[in-house]
Amino acid sequence: MALELAKRGHPVYLAGRDQEELARTASDLQLRSGAPVWVGEFDAGRPDLHSVYFEEARVACGKIEGVVLAFGYLGDQGRAEQEPDEARRIMEANYNGAVSILLVAANYLEAEGAGWIVALGSVSGDRGRQSNYIYGSAKAGTAVFLQGLRSRLFKSGVHVMTVKPGPVDTGMTFGMEGLPLLAQPDAVSRAILNALDKRQDVVYVPWPWRLIMAVLRAVPEKLFKRTSI
Repeated sequence: MALELAKRGHPVYLAGRDQEELARTASDLQLRSGAPVWVGEFDAGRPDLHSVYFEEARVACGKIEGVVLAFGYLGDQGRAEQEPDEARRIMEANYNGAVSILLVAANYLEAEGAGWIVALGSVSGDRGRQSNYIYGSAKAGTAVFLQGLRSRLFKSGVHVMTVKPGPVDTGMTFGMEGLPLLAQPDAVSRAILNALDKRQDVVYVPWPWRLIMAVLRAVPEKLFKRTSI
């Protein structure tokens, strides 16, 4: 998504934990797009510093037009069922961390009276499945949070879009087998930006996931609980 935005002429600020990787990515983006790219720190697990991180981005860019939230921690479902600390890590990264930084961004954009937020969730949040219900519950909570945030910011001219991807070929899914409809990052990013151009509220990528999840949500609980997915 950073590359697609840079190709459109937008300056880009990359924030994350691995500064060396971000620096390499920034150099690549600049060479391929010619757009200015900055690098800064961000850690979802440090909500006490989220306002500081955001202010560093604002100072570097001068003005922030939009925010893309694209982080997550899949964790280990089996381990989390036995170890509360693992469950807590999953919840804190995928829900608490997201809510914290999104509120900081929302307050800034609301004061500006313009802008947009794109937050990547997951189709896992549409139905609690035994294979990943802890991760899924965090994503479900984030989706409901985004619904409320979208309603709040609509009046100030700020658009909030929820993205619900299926499995994407990234570091999070590396080495996992049997993933259905595994999507490539470049295709996903183009679909997201096309949806943002149309000011869509909720987008599933790839699009068949909208139909798949509609079917799963329609299965009665007394039948769904007997499945092993």
